[in-house]
Amino acid sequence: METARPASLASPETVRVTNPGGSSPFVLTCDHASNFLPLEFGTLGLAAEELSRHIAWDPGALPVARRMAAALDAALVETRISRLVIDCNRPLDAPDLVPPVSETTTIPGNAGLSEKQRAARIALSWQPFHDAVASIIDKRLARELDTRLVSIHSFTPVYRGNSRPWHIGIIHDEDRRLAAPLVAALQRLAGVTVGINEPYSPADRVYFTLERHARPRGLPCAMIEIRNDEISDEAGQRKWADLLTGIFSDLEPSSGSQGSGRRGLGHPVEPVN
Repeated sequence: METARPASLASPETVRVTNPGGSSPFVLTCDHASNFLPLEFGTLGLAAEELSRHIAWDPGALPVARRMAAALDAALVETRISRLVIDCNRPLDAPDLVPPVSETTTIPGNAGLSEKQRAARIALSWQPFHDAVASIIDKRLARELDTRLVSIHSFTPVYRGNSRPWHIGIIHDEDRRLAAPLVAALQRLAGVTVGINEPYSPADRVYFTLERHARPRGLPCAMIEIRNDEISDEAGQRKWADLLTGIFSDLEPSSGSQGSGRRGLGHPVEPVN
């Protein structure tokens, strides 16, 4: 598990913002950056080893996001609380906002929450995260700065017995201005299998941060999913961060905004992205 994280619900440090005034047009988010549980939650009734699994966070995503942000001079907003406490990439009415089950694992500490307990979790992590993203974007737009929102995640190589062949997936809805040139650049890389709205699509309820912050403001946006065995160590994290940084350094949104995508085709699973 990660260390040096806020120890208490009383801590204001449940979201970290790095380089909010960055010169890059890209604003990066890492919605599932940490597997940290504040002391008040114990282990949510789980064995300690469960908290290193993908159910608790997106392994490898944060080091990639941090390296990209530093290289691009981009703003980065990261969560510092496990998504098992509350998932910042879900709307407030989502059944898995506070997940009772993650993949196939029951989360005992999330059963039977009162409205007061639920509200406390929203105030702890969800609200500060979205307030931070909105603040950065609104300040940039007030200065008339070009702004593009990208969220960075990781996914498991095998999900419920099904192998996932993609090294990286680009998730988008009807707005393909950013996704289309990003996919094209990735497809030019030798030996890289690119998923387009794989292993998830917006229909799987995994696109909330972009739907909340980019779409109402008309901003180009995309979601990046990297298979977590590709970024399980520093070498892999550096490889993918540097590859994506090189692409993003020259990436310009296309003029078109509509594309077929796969928005209406949800997967028959409970996604944990």
